[in-house]
Amino acid sequence: MKYIAQLMKKSKMRKNEGVFAVEGRKMFAEAPREWVREIYVSETFQKEHPELLAGREYEVVSDAVLKSISDTKTPQGILCLVKMPEYRLEELLRGEQTHLLILESIQDPGNLGTMLRTGEGAGVSGVVMDEDTVDLFNPKTIRSTMGSIYRVPFFVAENLPETIERLKEQQVAVYAAHLKGDRQYDEPDYCGRTAFLLGNEGRGLSERIAGMADACIKIPMEGQVESLNAAVSASLLMYEANRQRRHRI
Repeated sequence: MKYIAQLMKKSKMRKNEGVFAVEGRKMFAEAPREWVREIYVSETFQKEHPELLAGREYEVVSDAVLKSISDTKTPQGILCLVKMPEYRLEELLRGEQTHLLILESIQDPGNLGTMLRTGEGAGVSGVVMDEDTVDLFNPKTIRSTMGSIYRVPFFVAENLPETIERLKEQQVAVYAAHLKGDRQYDEPDYCGRTAFLLGNEGRGLSERIAGMADACIKIPMEGQVESLNAAVSASLLMYEANRQRRHRI
Protein backbone atom coordinates (compact mmCIF):
# COMPACT_ATOMS: atom_id res chain seq x y z
CA MET A 1 0.00 0.00 0.00
CA LYS A 2 2.91 2.36 0.70
CA TYR A 3 4.26 1.56 -2.76
CA ILE A 4 0.93 2.47 -4.37
CA ALA A 5 0.65 5.68 -2.37
CA GLN A 6 4.09 6.75 -3.59
CA LEU A 7 3.26 5.71 -7.13
CA MET A 8 0.23 7.98 -7.13
CA LYS A 9 2.26 10.95 -5.90
CA LYS A 10 5.49 10.69 -7.87
CA SER A 11 5.67 11.07 -11.63
CA LYS A 12 9.28 9.86 -11.81
CA MET A 13 8.37 6.67 -9.97
CA ARG A 14 5.46 5.99 -12.33
CA LYS A 15 7.76 6.48 -15.31
CA ASN A 16 10.47 4.22 -13.88
CA GLU A 17 7.98 1.49 -13.00
CA GLY A 18 6.01 1.82 -16.25
CA VAL A 19 2.67 1.62 -14.46
CA PHE A 20 0.00 4.01 -13.20
CA ALA A 21 -2.92 3.71 -10.79
CA VAL A 22 -6.61 4.02 -11.67
CA GLU A 23 -9.57 4.11 -9.33
CA GLY A 24 -13.27 3.39 -9.65
CA ARG A 25 -15.57 0.89 -11.33
CA LYS A 26 -15.64 2.60 -14.74
CA MET A 27 -11.88 2.95 -15.03
CA PHE A 28 -11.41 -0.66 -13.94
CA ALA A 29 -14.09 -2.06 -16.25
CA GLU A 30 -12.76 -0.24 -19.33
CA ALA A 31 -9.08 -1.02 -18.78
CA PRO A 32 -7.78 -3.52 -21.36
CA ARG A 33 -7.25 -6.78 -19.49
CA GLU A 34 -3.75 -7.24 -20.83
CA TRP A 35 -2.75 -3.86 -19.40
CA VAL A 36 -3.91 -4.57 -15.84
CA ARG A 37 -1.09 -5.66 -13.53
CA GLU A 38 -2.67 -5.74 -10.06
CA ILE A 39 -6.15 -5.24 -8.61
CA TYR A 40 -7.01 -4.17 -5.07
CA VAL A 41 -10.55 -4.06 -3.69
CA SER A 42 -12.07 -3.16 -0.35
CA GLU A 43 -13.96 -5.74 1.68
CA THR A 44 -17.21 -3.91 1.01
CA PHE A 45 -16.59 -3.74 -2.74
CA GLN A 46 -15.90 -7.48 -2.87
CA LYS A 47 -19.24 -8.21 -1.25
CA GLU A 48 -21.28 -5.73 -3.31
CA HIS A 49 -19.77 -6.24 -6.79
CA PRO A 50 -18.76 -9.89 -7.21
CA GLU A 51 -19.85 -9.79 -10.87
CA LEU A 52 -17.13 -7.26 -11.74
CA LEU A 53 -14.47 -9.42 -10.17
CA ALA A 54 -15.50 -12.76 -11.67
CA GLY A 55 -12.54 -14.53 -13.27
CA ARG A 56 -10.05 -11.93 -12.03
CA GLU A 57 -7.23 -12.25 -9.53
CA TYR A 58 -7.26 -9.53 -6.88
CA GLU A 59 -6.24 -8.66 -3.36
CA VAL A 60 -8.73 -7.68 -0.68
CA VAL A 61 -7.84 -4.95 1.83
CA SER A 62 -9.87 -3.23 4.50
CA ASP A 63 -12.08 -0.28 3.54
CA ALA A 64 -9.96 1.99 5.74
CA VAL A 65 -6.69 0.98 4.11
CA LEU A 66 -7.96 1.52 0.57
CA LYS A 67 -9.46 4.87 1.56
CA SER A 68 -6.16 5.95 3.07
CA ILE A 69 -4.32 5.71 -0.26
CA SER A 70 -7.18 6.90 -2.46
CA ASP A 71 -6.80 10.14 -4.41
CA THR A 72 -10.56 10.78 -4.31
CA LYS A 73 -12.80 12.09 -1.53
CA THR A 74 -15.32 9.30 -2.00
CA PRO A 75 -13.38 6.20 -3.15
CA GLN A 76 -15.42 3.48 -4.83
CA GLY A 77 -13.47 0.63 -3.30
CA ILE A 78 -11.42 -0.57 -6.25
CA LEU A 79 -7.97 0.43 -7.45
CA CYS A 80 -5.72 -1.20 -10.02
CA LEU A 81 -2.24 -0.76 -11.41
CA VAL A 82 -2.13 -0.51 -15.18
CA LYS A 83 0.74 -0.77 -17.65
CA MET A 84 1.58 2.52 -19.36
CA PRO A 85 0.86 2.36 -23.08
CA GLU A 86 3.51 3.67 -25.48
CA TYR A 87 3.06 4.93 -29.03
CA ARG A 88 5.34 6.02 -31.83
CA LEU A 89 4.57 9.33 -33.54
CA GLU A 90 3.75 7.44 -36.72
CA GLU A 91 0.92 5.65 -34.92
CA LEU A 92 -0.89 8.97 -34.51
CA LEU A 93 -1.01 9.52 -38.28
CA ARG A 94 -3.96 8.23 -40.32
CA GLY A 95 -3.31 9.62 -43.77
CA GLU A 96 -5.91 12.22 -44.76
CA GLN A 97 -7.84 11.47 -41.55
CA THR A 98 -4.98 12.70 -39.38
CA HIS A 99 -6.42 15.03 -36.73
CA LEU A 100 -3.99 15.99 -33.96
CA LEU A 101 -3.91 18.15 -30.86
CA ILE A 102 -0.43 19.47 -30.02
CA LEU A 103 0.08 20.84 -26.52
CA GLU A 104 2.83 23.07 -25.15
CA SER A 105 3.26 23.38 -21.38
CA ILE A 106 -0.32 22.62 -20.31
CA GLN A 107 -0.18 22.61 -16.49
CA ASP A 108 -3.63 21.73 -15.20
CA PRO A 109 -4.26 17.96 -14.87
CA GLY A 110 -8.00 18.45 -15.34
CA ASN A 111 -7.47 20.38 -18.56
CA LEU A 112 -5.22 17.70 -20.00
CA GLY A 113 -7.59 14.90 -19.08
CA THR A 114 -10.56 16.79 -20.51
CA MET A 115 -8.66 17.38 -23.75
CA LEU A 116 -8.09 13.65 -24.17
CA ARG A 117 -11.71 12.85 -23.39
CA THR A 118 -13.03 15.53 -25.75
CA GLY A 119 -10.48 14.51 -28.33
CA GLU A 120 -11.84 10.99 -28.37
CA GLY A 121 -15.35 12.37 -28.84
CA ALA A 122 -14.21 14.61 -31.68
CA GLY A 123 -12.34 11.80 -33.40
CA VAL A 124 -8.74 12.93 -33.02
CA SER A 125 -6.11 10.51 -34.22
CA GLY A 126 -3.81 11.44 -31.34
CA VAL A 127 -2.46 13.99 -28.87
CA VAL A 128 1.13 15.26 -28.91
CA MET A 129 2.56 17.04 -25.86
CA ASP A 130 5.92 18.39 -24.80
CA GLU A 131 7.78 17.28 -21.68
CA ASP A 132 6.78 20.47 -19.84
CA THR A 133 3.12 19.47 -20.00
CA VAL A 134 1.72 18.01 -16.78
CA ASP A 135 2.18 14.26 -16.41
CA LEU A 136 -0.50 12.43 -18.35
CA PHE A 137 -0.54 9.72 -15.67
CA ASN A 138 -1.21 12.08 -12.78
CA PRO A 139 -4.23 10.57 -10.93
CA LYS A 140 -6.29 13.75 -11.51
CA THR A 141 -5.51 13.65 -15.23
CA ILE A 142 -6.38 9.97 -15.46
CA ARG A 143 -9.68 10.56 -13.67
CA SER A 144 -10.54 13.45 -16.01
CA THR A 145 -10.02 11.28 -19.10
CA MET A 146 -12.96 9.08 -18.00
CA GLY A 147 -11.35 6.11 -19.75
CA SER A 148 -10.09 7.87 -22.89
CA ILE A 149 -6.52 7.27 -21.70
CA TYR A 150 -7.03 3.67 -22.83
CA ARG A 151 -8.09 4.63 -26.35
CA VAL A 152 -6.48 7.88 -27.50
CA PRO A 153 -2.92 7.48 -28.83
CA PHE A 154 -0.44 10.03 -27.49
CA PHE A 155 3.18 11.02 -27.96
CA VAL A 156 5.39 12.93 -25.52
CA ALA A 157 7.91 14.90 -27.57
CA GLU A 158 11.44 15.33 -26.19
CA ASN A 159 11.90 18.08 -28.78
CA LEU A 160 8.60 19.70 -29.74
CA PRO A 161 9.91 21.87 -32.60
CA GLU A 162 11.55 18.83 -34.18
CA THR A 163 8.33 16.83 -33.79
CA ILE A 164 6.29 19.58 -35.45
CA GLU A 165 8.76 19.60 -38.34
CA ARG A 166 8.33 15.84 -38.72
CA LEU A 167 4.58 16.30 -38.91
CA LYS A 168 4.87 19.06 -41.49
CA GLU A 169 7.07 16.77 -43.58
CA GLN A 170 4.05 14.42 -43.60
CA GLN A 171 1.94 17.25 -45.07
CA VAL A 172 0.11 17.92 -41.81
CA ALA A 173 -1.22 21.49 -41.76
CA VAL A 174 -0.50 23.09 -38.38
CA TYR A 175 -2.80 25.76 -36.92
CA ALA A 176 -1.88 27.73 -33.80
CA ALA A 177 -4.61 28.97 -31.46
CA HIS A 178 -3.44 32.52 -30.80
CA LEU A 179 -5.02 35.74 -29.55
CA LYS A 180 -3.27 37.55 -32.41
CA GLY A 181 -4.51 35.14 -35.04
CA ASP A 182 -5.49 36.75 -38.32
CA ARG A 183 -8.22 34.23 -39.18
CA GLN A 184 -11.29 33.08 -37.27
CA TYR A 185 -11.08 29.46 -36.14
CA ASP A 186 -13.93 28.33 -38.41
CA GLU A 187 -12.48 29.78 -41.64
CA PRO A 188 -9.70 27.30 -42.64
CA ASP A 189 -10.42 23.93 -44.23
CA TYR A 190 -9.62 21.15 -41.74
CA CYS A 191 -10.71 18.22 -43.87
CA GLY A 192 -7.15 17.24 -44.71
CA ARG A 193 -4.28 16.33 -42.39
CA THR A 194 -4.67 18.80 -39.54
CA ALA A 195 -3.02 19.64 -36.20
CA PHE A 196 -4.01 22.28 -33.66
CA LEU A 197 -1.39 23.92 -31.43
CA LEU A 198 -2.43 25.05 -27.95
CA GLY A 199 -0.24 26.60 -25.30
CA ASN A 200 0.04 27.15 -21.57
CA GLU A 201 -3.09 28.29 -19.73
CA GLY A 202 -1.52 31.59 -18.66
CA ARG A 203 1.12 32.36 -21.27
CA GLY A 204 -0.27 30.73 -24.37
CA LEU A 205 2.11 29.45 -27.02
CA SER A 206 5.76 30.42 -27.04
CA GLU A 207 6.83 32.61 -29.96
CA ARG A 208 8.99 29.85 -31.37
CA ILE A 209 6.21 27.25 -31.44
CA ALA A 210 3.56 29.69 -32.67
CA GLY A 211 5.97 30.73 -35.42
CA MET A 212 6.09 27.18 -36.75
CA ALA A 213 2.37 27.14 -37.54
CA ASP A 214 1.08 27.42 -41.09
CA ALA A 215 -1.52 29.87 -39.78
CA CYS A 216 -2.62 31.45 -36.51
CA ILE A 217 -6.31 31.27 -35.75
CA LYS A 218 -8.42 32.90 -33.07
CA ILE A 219 -11.72 32.26 -31.35
CA PRO A 220 -13.90 35.41 -31.42
CA MET A 221 -14.71 36.93 -28.03
CA GLU A 222 -17.73 39.02 -27.16
CA GLY A 223 -18.15 41.18 -24.06
CA GLN A 224 -15.07 41.64 -21.90
CA VAL A 225 -13.81 38.05 -22.07
CA GLU A 226 -10.16 37.91 -23.15
CA SER A 227 -9.78 34.17 -23.60
CA LEU A 228 -11.34 30.79 -22.88
CA ASN A 229 -10.21 27.90 -20.71
CA ALA A 230 -7.57 25.87 -22.58
CA ALA A 231 -9.70 22.72 -22.63
CA VAL A 232 -12.72 24.66 -23.91
CA SER A 233 -10.63 26.22 -26.69
CA ALA A 234 -9.27 22.81 -27.67
CA SER A 235 -12.81 21.42 -27.74
CA LEU A 236 -14.04 24.13 -30.10
CA LEU A 237 -11.17 23.54 -32.52
CA MET A 238 -11.39 19.75 -32.51
CA TYR A 239 -15.15 19.76 -32.99
CA GLU A 240 -14.92 22.30 -35.81
CA ALA A 241 -12.66 19.85 -37.65
CA ASN A 242 -15.12 17.07 -36.79
CA ARG A 243 -18.05 19.15 -38.13
CA GLN A 244 -16.29 19.94 -41.39
CA ARG A 245 -15.34 16.33 -41.97
CA ARG A 246 -18.85 15.05 -41.28
CA HIS A 247 -20.32 17.54 -43.76
CA ARG A 248 -17.66 16.74 -46.35
CA ILE A 249 -18.53 13.02 -46.38
